[in-house]
This record gives sequence, structure tokens and C-alpha cells, in this order.
Amino acid sequence: MAETLTPDICVIGGGVGGLSAATAAAAFGVPTVLIERDVLGGQHLNTGCVPTTALLAAAKRAAAARDSHAFGVKASGVEVDFAVIHRRIHDAIARLSPNGSVERLAGFGVRVIKGEAMFKDRRTVTVGDDVEIRARRFVLATGSRPVVPSIPGLDTGPYLTTDTVFALEQLPARLIIIGAGPAGVELAQGFRRLGSDVTLLGTGEALADSDPEAASIVLAQLEREGIVVKTGVALVHVSHISHSVALTIEIDGRQEMVEGSHLLIAADRKPATEGLGLDAARIKHDVSGIRVNGKLRTSNGRVYAIGDVAAGQPRCASAATYHAGLAVRNALFRLSPRVADSAVPSVVFTEPELARAGLTETQARQRKLKYRILRSPYHDNDRAQAEGRTHGQIKVIVDKKGTILGVTIVGAQAGETIAAWCLAIAQGMNIRAMLDVVLPSPTFAEIGKRVAIDFFAPNLTRPWVRRIITWLRILG
Repeated sequence: MAETLTPDICVIGGGVGGLSAATAAAAFGVPTVLIERDVLGGQHLNTGCVPTTALLAAAKRAAAARDSHAFGVKASGVEVDFAVIHRRIHDAIARLSPNGSVERLAGFGVRVIKGEAMFKDRRTVTVGDDVEIRARRFVLATGSRPVVPSIPGLDTGPYLTTDTVFALEQLPARLIIIGAGPAGVELAQGFRRLGSDVTLLGTGEALADSDPEAASIVLAQLEREGIVVKTGVALVHVSHISHSVALTIEIDGRQEMVEGSHLLIAADRKPATEGLGLDAARIKHDVSGIRVNGKLRTSNGRVYAIGDVAAGQPRCASAATYHAGLAVRNALFRLSPRVADSAVPSVVFTEPELARAGLTETQARQRKLKYRILRSPYHDNDRAQAEGRTHGQIKVIVDKKGTILGVTIVGAQAGETIAAWCLAIAQGMNIRAMLDVVLPSPTFAEIGKRVAIDFFAPNLTRPWVRRIITWLRILG
């Protein structure tokens, strides 16, 4: 006979969003159950952000060693030991795994159940034949899965996805990457710096969701490092020959062949909704994910969806954790916090990094807002010049009164520098705030003060300002 549980909150999915939701609910002292069919930590820990960051850390050191002559430091014969890099990546995952372990969650008051969750009806979930859960509220945090494009010949041989690439124990000699979004460009630069020949292919524009000016700076750096970037391609056919792969592509009506030792699919991801029994729970969904309202509630009032599985929402770890807090507050207290699109930043961890918070110029134009663009290049920044990292800029979008609508930074440490701007946008702050704050110097963050000065500079030459200054001079 199946065990019946009646928690206040049942979270389905043990990735970064699910873990955040479960621990937040348990912190309020309510009975909480978390169901995970695979490994706790999800994509973020096991196949996404953490291993990618570890790979890029090694790649940065290799690149820095090769370029050290510019600083008067001679490092001859840089060698990459990929076995050590592979071990270090998985050591990082292992060190972080206890943060979301069954034992730690139990200490918080969360019961973890391993298995496949499926809705039986509007308010009941089963896990196999052993457990039946009738919760007051459910939070769906099942994440996403890689999309494998339909290319003739692809399935006739091996290929990698973003979920399997970190299982590689040897460095690919010639790597073909399909997908020129954030994951594709990060992995392209990482493997290239470690010694692989890399070809990056995109069916559309590279980094299409980013500001075009910022994206072009990143792509120019990739090409300087020897990465072959081809965009707007059609994927015609894949041939697996012995230990190599050949991909036929079409660009501008002309076919050509790209050859490599390994093929990596980093094209896109799709919401993981398979097998959840959403129709039985009367939860509306489509290919874009589970439909939610501004409070992340689904068409079933007892169920919320967060992170990658929620339709129309940003797909990143920061969005999932942000959603978790909103969903739990709405579920437990019936409050009315709504998702704010501008609250979720995004970062592409290439070198230079590309970070964004709030609106892009394209989005501001589409919304028919009256806005002004402020820019400042990295080469005017003291820290950037001292460290020789002058490729990049900050681009700030403000309304006519100076309220900050969006910021895009491309350059060294952009992912760190964007943090202050996230707060400014979330609080609806004016660009004047960046003039009033005192920043340490020399830092990359000072680039923000430069654009604030540029916003107010025209006022200094206006006749009425000059008259006031003249009058005050007369008064002594």
C-alpha cells in the first residue's frame, strides 16, 4: 500500500530553483517534500554553471600564461594537462554537492524522495507505486533538457551535448559547436584556450538576445583567438567517419563541409515537462513550457512553476532562485509579489564578460519608450589601462529624467560590476545615484560614474546654470 503524505509544500525538481524553494518553505516551519528523479543540484551544479566556470578558470590561466610576455613575464612552453582539468571540474562539483545533499535538506526539515513525480489529479502527485502526495501547494522546478536539432545523419554516430560535454576525459583536437548562444560561445573560448581547434556555428545571429554592440565585441575577441565563427548557417548533413565527424552546412546558398574530431550540440534547451501528468492536473502547457501568470501560478491554482520550465521566463540560475522566493511567498502567505523582468540579470562568462540588467536598447525601442543612451569605453578606465584589458564598454539606458532602465556592460569583470546596477534598476533609481556614491579607485566599477557625469554634463553649459554661477560669484 502506498504511503500518503500531506505536506504544505511539495517541490518537484531538485535543481537550484527547487532547492531554493524547498529550503525557503522549510525555513518557515511548514512540512515540505522535495522530489527529484536524478541528481540533486540539477543542471546548475552538475552540467551547467559550476563545471563551465571551472573549465573557463583553467582556460583563463592558460591564456594569461601565453600572453604574459606583454607584461615583461616570459612563460615558455605552456602545457595543458586536460586530465587534471577534468579532475578539478569534478572536484568542484563534489565540494559543492553537500550544500544540497539529502542530509543537509533533512536538517532544514525537508523530506527528499527519489523518483519520478506524476500528477494523478489536480492536487495529488504519485512517485511510482510507493508514495502518494496530497499537498496544499506544489512548485514545479523541473528545469530543462538540451534540444538536439534534427540533422540527417546525426544519430549515426556519437555527439556531445551541454549535459555530457564535461564527461570528456581527453581534450578534443577539433571541436565543432552547434549553437552560438551563451553556452556555445563560453565553451568555444574555453576549449580554444586549452588547445582545441574550434568552429562555432549558429543558425541565427551569435548571442542574439544580447545587445548587438556588446555581442560584436565578444565575437571579435573569439575570432582574434582563432575561433572560426559562422552564423546564419543551415545544417544539412552529418557524416561520422571512423573517429571524426563531417558536417555539411549551407551559407548564402553555398554548401561547405566542416570537419572535426568531436561535435557538441549547444543549440538550445527545452522545458522538462515530460512524464509529469500535467493534463491530469489541468495545467496548461505548450512547447515553450508551463504557462504562468505574473505570480508564477499555473492554470491550476494550487501549482506554481519556476525557472526554466516556466514559459516566457528567463532561463538562468539567478531567475530560478528569484522565482523560488516569489513562489513560496505567494504559496504560503497569499501575497501578491509579481515577477519583474528587469530584476533578472544575465552574464556571458567569456573574456571579455558580457553582463546585462534591465532593458536592452532594442527592448526599449520595441516598447516605444523615450530614452537616452549613455556610453563609456573601457579604454578610459584607469584599472583597464593598468591591466591591459581595454576591450569593452558600458551602455546605460535612461529615461528623460534619468531613471535607469537598463545596463549592458561588456568588459573585464562585467559580471561583478553589474551587481550595483541590478540594485539600481530594481529600486527604480536615478542615474544621479551613481554620482553620489563614492567608489574605490582604481576599479572597473568607476566606469559607471563616467556615464553619470555624461548625463548631467550638458546641464553645466545651459545659460540659466551659468547665470546662477555668475550671481553666486558676485555674492562672494
